[in-house]
Amino acid sequence: MRIYHIFKTASNGLLVNKSRSSLTILGIVIGITAIILVMSLGEGAQNLILSQVQSMGSKTIAVLPGKMSGGISGVLATMADSLKIKDYEDLKNKSNVPYADKIMPIVFGSASITYGTESYKPIIFGSSSFFTKIFDIYPEEGRVFTDEEVSSYADVVIIGSKIKEELFGNSDALNEKIKIKERNFRIIGILGKRGQSSFVDFDDAAIIPFTTAQQYIFGIKHFNRIIVEATSEASVARTAEDIIITLRYNHDITDPEKDDFTVQTQAQAMDMVKTLTNVLTLFLAAVAAISLLVGGVGIMNIMLVSVTERTKEIGLRKALGATDKDILFHFLLEATILTSLGGIIGIVFGLSLSFLISQILINYFNLAWNFSFPILAIILGFGVSTFIGLVFGIYPAREASKKSPVEALRFE
Repeated sequence: MRIYHIFKTASNGLLVNKSRSSLTILGIVIGITAIILVMSLGEGAQNLILSQVQSMGSKTIAVLPGKMSGGISGVLATMADSLKIKDYEDLKNKSNVPYADKIMPIVFGSASITYGTESYKPIIFGSSSFFTKIFDIYPEEGRVFTDEEVSSYADVVIIGSKIKEELFGNSDALNEKIKIKERNFRIIGILGKRGQSSFVDFDDAAIIPFTTAQQYIFGIKHFNRIIVEATSEASVARTAEDIIITLRYNHDITDPEKDDFTVQTQAQAMDMVKTLTNVLTLFLAAVAAISLLVGGVGIMNIMLVSVTERTKEIGLRKALGATDKDILFHFLLEATILTSLGGIIGIVFGLSLSFLISQILINYFNLAWNFSFPILAIILGFGVSTFIGLVFGIYPAREASKKSPVEALRFE
């Protein structure tokens, strides 16, 4: 029997029971849709996070409190208080870190802001005036606080566009005074709408001198981060090493395993992001793949029922000259057609949902999200669905091919 006739017969057999065929491939459609969706959104999330990391520049080095490690302990370590004012002063010393161009300490937290009867609770971001250059963000109105204002613990603040909208609406906010923890701050700058940048939503941030934030807002003597910008990309590794040597000397650390800080270059941060997002994406894809196994078992079950229902048909075809190989190939082809069709539908649904979600994230959440077209996931999805058809279809196909034509014709 020619392959064309076998394919046509198999297709006709599926079309006879359209409802059953549609329900049979549902598990495959759901599984492939979930895998495509997870991998597309995972790639989009990775690109978004990497763009946030890259926005700080390739010469930037982050110094974090606590020793970064995997798991919850690593996350909690970054909330430690190991970065002190002396560390900041020593890192500014050119004899310790000669290739450091800019050094910016950071403290952050949340506190209520009030203006008249209006109240709002944004992020309070304490830093030096270098934040404009490192994050490449400048006030749309007003100015940045000066080094003198930082050293004198000045009560000045730069607010994000969302804070301005929440507290002032269409009224002018520049030079107005707001209260943060019952302390009056004069608004000297207003940022334009920027959105998320390097993991900070500046639209929802109030930026004040780090000295003022430490002394009057948070009551702390440590930093949550110290950002160092090297003089050139070529000097990043040397600068990172100098930072490590300086901090180990300050903290009296001789064993690197006992470091109470983490020095991370942008390249290291990007590698970490890629590793974490890839592992998470693969894990979610593996969970979604369980539905493919369920769909495969369903196809095997339905094909076995189909073999039983079509016993007389099998006997008649064998009596007319069809071989065991023809019958085997016929039923195997039916299973493969079902799963391949389910794979194609799942790919279309997955891409459509991913595109829809990406548009929602862009238009309603103002994220710099790019729709990702996961070619590898599409190839993998179609290949896996076809493979499942072959694996779970071979047993029913063998059962059909082994039937005796005489007994099959007698079957009622």
